[in-house]
Amino acid sequence: MFFYGPLPPLMFVSMIFFMLYGFPVAFSLGAVGLTFGIIGVVTGHFPEAFLAALPHRVFGILSNDILLAIPFFTLMGAILERAKLAEDLLEGMGKLFGSIPGGLAYAVIIVGALLGAVTGTVAASVLTMGVISLPIMLRYGYNQRLATGVIAASGTIAQLIPPSLVLVVLADQLGRSVGDLYKGALLPASVQVALFLLFVLGVSIVRPKLMPPLPKEIRGDLNLRLVAQVLIGIVPVLVLMFLVLGTIFLGLATPTESGALGVVGALLLAAANRRLTFGLLGEAMARTAQLTSMVIFILIGATVFTLVFQGMDGGRWIEHLLDQLPGGQIGFLIFVNLFIFFLAFFLDFFEIAFIVIPLLAPAAENLGIDLVWFGVLICINLQTSFMHPPFGFALFYLRSIAPKEVRTKQIYLGAIPWLGLQLTLVAIVIFSPGLVTSMLKRGPMVDPSTVQIVTPGVGGLAGGLGGGLGQPGSLGQLGQPGALGQPGALGQPAPAQPDAGGASDSSATAPGTPPPVGLGQPGGLGVPPGLQAPAPSP
Repeated sequence: MFFYGPLPPLMFVSMIFFMLYGFPVAFSLGAVGLTFGIIGVVTGHFPEAFLAALPHRVFGILSNDILLAIPFFTLMGAILERAKLAEDLLEGMGKLFGSIPGGLAYAVIIVGALLGAVTGTVAASVLTMGVISLPIMLRYGYNQRLATGVIAASGTIAQLIPPSLVLVVLADQLGRSVGDLYKGALLPASVQVALFLLFVLGVSIVRPKLMPPLPKEIRGDLNLRLVAQVLIGIVPVLVLMFLVLGTIFLGLATPTESGALGVVGALLLAAANRRLTFGLLGEAMARTAQLTSMVIFILIGATVFTLVFQGMDGGRWIEHLLDQLPGGQIGFLIFVNLFIFFLAFFLDFFEIAFIVIPLLAPAAENLGIDLVWFGVLICINLQTSFMHPPFGFALFYLRSIAPKEVRTKQIYLGAIPWLGLQLTLVAIVIFSPGLVTSMLKRGPMVDPSTVQIVTPGVGGLAGGLGGGLGQPGSLGQLGQPGALGQPGALGQPAPAQPDAGGASDSSATAPGTPPPVGLGQPGGLGVPPGLQAPAPSP
């Protein structure tokens, strides 16, 4: 454990201790990094020249175009949350599925997936669906655990469905394209939605009394007017999804540019619904500034920590520990996901992404694990950080808007089955990486050991280059006496060529004679007019 010295493990343990104690994460990371950096310089374990790179790394964070997508997607989600885009959609979906047991639960899951595809934030989805659907569910006989669990779980789908903020951060930390992680997450996100729907279907069959259908006077008649209401709510969402995701997948825009398009689309939708006001813009911009500032400060603190940690060979220490795990790739992935699962009880997904992922990514790459697959797998696992009792943020959001008769214990117990479904998806993706990699376009695989670089040679121009492209009969000979002046003195002579009878060319340079500059022998394309050497006298 101390093969690379005692400072890397001490530094890692100190970081965990300060964060669990409750100090702000950004300042804990920065303080631990600088403190151990000074200790390392004094003890000779850390070269002080490393600290000279710190200003450049901080400037690199502030000028990172990928991270610029975070405020755009956050602003888009904040506008849509306050414009109440989901209200009509949830109302229509609830009436559409309300005639069957679990109809409202189906509606919440589907709307949660659609909201996740346009907002990318858990808070917006959980709060919106909780305010609208939870009172209706409780009023018409839904079990408290089931109602709160389905709302919290459906909101966390936003962490996996593009344009997820988690995927943006992971792409930056793993050094991979945001578009690749978005494509890789599409099928796992679809499987996640399918698992949720199948769970509701199973409960509605086994115990339908836990989720009764809505009364007819509430849901109304299933007619064209209701279908049109649902379509009117869905079409703007689909258009916004194309602006955000379609432009990325088609290569028409970068994630940052698509985020800007999403903000414009959200503003247009809010204006079309007559809900675009200066107050709405002010609240949305304040929320965006708060979240973006938090991310930047955490990232700066994490940069200080990782710079010192890597300078002390902490990365090699982590790799040394993880390389010894049994089971190869599968054993590594199981251990990493269990480790992140327990860290998520105490740390936010931003903190895990900025601190832990840079330490794990080199070991994953050394084991031959595709980093896009690795990133999507970690993103699925990080969903659980929102559902962990008692610290899950989705549970906190739901507690803040749930009626008083819903006890906190019921919210925590209701989250456990959905937490199990999320872990089921983690296992599926570990053993079926094709769910992620099949969506990626890979170029032809080339073995670097088979690549040969051939430099075209010029016959006789430089020593030893008489062959190559300057073989006899290519471009004629320019360096013979009487052609362009005196014999050249660059390189070695081109080898003498035998004639038809097997004798050597009589014009070959005698030993001790300065070598001519030649570009091959006469013939082939011929010799340019006026450059021919005089015919030898008989």
